[in-house]
Amino acid sequence: MRTIVYIDGFNLYYGALKGTPNKWLDVSTLCRSILKPHNDIIKIKYFTARVSARPNDPSQPQRQDIYFRALQSYCPEVEFYFGHFLSHAVSAPLENPTPAAKFVKVIKTEEKGSDVNLAVHLVNDCWLDAYDCAVVISNDSDIAEAMRLVKLHSSKAIGLVTPGNRHPSQQLKTHADFSLRLRPHILKASQLPSQIPGTNITKPMQW
Repeated sequence: MRTIVYIDGFNLYYGALKGTPNKWLDVSTLCRSILKPHNDIIKIKYFTARVSARPNDPSQPQRQDIYFRALQSYCPEVEFYFGHFLSHAVSAPLENPTPAAKFVKVIKTEEKGSDVNLAVHLVNDCWLDAYDCAVVISNDSDIAEAMRLVKLHSSKAIGLVTPGNRHPSQQLKTHADFSLRLRPHILKASQLPSQIPGTNITKPMQW
């Protein structure tokens, strides 16, 4: 069964990877570990955005770029599609306001485009008959309408993989033929080699 996996990188990171030692993730091994032998994975579409340097972590973009290059070298099925980050100052109410201070300004960072890009590719690949089964790794309910249209207008199968220990989105699960969850032991067992064979790409010390 021709299978394309659609990864919401932002959702995957914050749902299952942030604060863990499993961020050097081999997504090809991961997908093969959780899917059935009849799922012939022809592509893994990875939707994400490039981060910017921060005062407390100026090397973050370099580490991210190393990871992207490692995936491209080691996992030929992977294709990247980039959205973008927007950062801006917003006023937020204090939990314990005082007469002198009721609000504080904070920097809010949002990722834009990845969920829309994923949804568009999911629907477009269906119309192009590019897959028999689509597997969505996300818990973002904004993708539900794209999944609904695929099920409404085709006989394609859709799988839902929820990152982390969160409950699967009911809006997504409604349109899925099967639902799985990414457990920590699966992520731990699906890591890239520290040194990518045939390259000079190595896992960053801070990772």
